[in-house]
Amino acid sequence: QGDAGGDAMKTFRTVVVMLVLVLAGVLAAQWMAGTDRDLGEVFIRFAGYDLHTNVPRAVLALLLAGGVAWLLWRVLTLPFRAWGRHRRKQARARLIDGLDALHAGHWQKAEKLLERAAEDEEVGAVARVAAARAAQARGDEAAMQRQLAALRERSAPAHAILAAQLALDAGRPQDALAVLDAADVQPLPPRGLALRAEALADTAQAGEAYGLLGALKQQQALAPAALDALETRLATQSLREAADPNVLAERWEALTKPLRQQSPVVAAYAERAAALRWEDAATRSIEQALEARWDEDLVALYGRLPVAKLDSRRASAQHWLQARPASAALLVALGRLARQQGQWTQAQEFLHRAVAQGAGADAWEELGTGFADAGDAASAQQCYANALKTKRGEAATQLAVRDMKQAIHDEAVMEERDAHGLPRLKD
Repeated sequence: QGDAGGDAMKTFRTVVVMLVLVLAGVLAAQWMAGTDRDLGEVFIRFAGYDLHTNVPRAVLALLLAGGVAWLLWRVLTLPFRAWGRHRRKQARARLIDGLDALHAGHWQKAEKLLERAAEDEEVGAVARVAAARAAQARGDEAAMQRQLAALRERSAPAHAILAAQLALDAGRPQDALAVLDAADVQPLPPRGLALRAEALADTAQAGEAYGLLGALKQQQALAPAALDALETRLATQSLREAADPNVLAERWEALTKPLRQQSPVVAAYAERAAALRWEDAATRSIEQALEARWDEDLVALYGRLPVAKLDSRRASAQHWLQARPASAALLVALGRLARQQGQWTQAQEFLHRAVAQGAGADAWEELGTGFADAGDAASAQQCYANALKTKRGEAATQLAVRDMKQAIHDEAVMEERDAHGLPRLKD
């Protein structure tokens, strides 16, 4: 009723305007009739009738005839336009009710309302997307595919985004890529780019996915925190997927400086470099990262790297120990390096100090390996048992080979100082 009333008001205003124009035309005709100037002549012969007038009157007559025809057309089509507006209003109401039902979890009701709302051209694509979600939520695969097919006919980009999301949710990233790479959905909207990056990462193509970050940032496809997390994830994965040292170096240099200092990224680069027998790059990356910002996980990795360079790695670790004497991860790394150098006695000292500083299972496992290599099976067995206990949160058993004096020495820690010799504040 509101739409019909509004349309009637528009028609009324149009009639008033037309009457004003007719009045103006009549006045103009009277003015032209009372002048003696040459206004041109127009002769029309049609069906045995001759019409004779001047040019201004002919133009005015054409304008009036066109205005009357337009007015008649508006009046005649008023019921149809009112009915169209009524149908659109109903479709929007069904869309709102359907989305509300979908949010509340009334899947069957939501799908019915949304399917009826999809009959309207303007809201059809949105309604089909929500209807497919409702069908998915109630576990009706056939209905969901039917809604997807209808959505494909209505909007190819909307279909691609929804189909890709559903494929990723089902663990089928290849299917998601096939949909998103179709020619008729290019260029992809921001959501499509984000889904494509995720699909590429899930198919071991993180390097290509990393190249989409610029577009994702420019189009603000994700929240800043989510975008940062995705950037770290793709950078880490792309480094791990590097096929050779050249590709690894190229991808590493392409990263921003802050990203090259993040622990997960540095760890991925170092581990891949070590696997590719690029030992200098593996150790140097961790050393540079630790000089910029201390990280216990990177220190632990530094001791675990499957590379040689035992002497230089231990020298670096000994240097760090002067400033970080209570670092459990650093003590474990030193113990592991000393054991690999064949210096089991010194390795024990480092590892027992690490246990006293809360190193836990890593230190006990390393002790077990050392005792096993030394032929002390009983101590090795006890150390491995302690490693299991600490993983379970249980208290470890004191080794019989360690007396009270040694235990006290293990727990004693020198004051931590920074590079300038000043006492370091505890974190």
